[in-house]
Amino acid sequence: MPKLPGVPHLRAVKALERAGFRVDRQSRHIFMSKGPLKAVVPRNNPVDAYTMAAIVRDAGLTIEEFKELL
Repeated sequence: MPKLPGVPHLRAVKALERAGFRVDRQSRHIFMSKGPLKAVVPRNNPVDAYTMAAIVRDAGLTIEEFKELL
């Protein structure tokens, strides 16, 4: 089990923005990028722990770094 609880999608987006990501487009998911790195956040409340851990990994962050950004 990941060491990350479920997180509301808007809180996850704000944390990724603090890490330097920007919103590219929005639909059922929020697509974000930072140079070559991409992150896709679904509009679920909360985004479950496994999905959130995958998003953090795709963003090139560790779970501890992401927790600090929350």
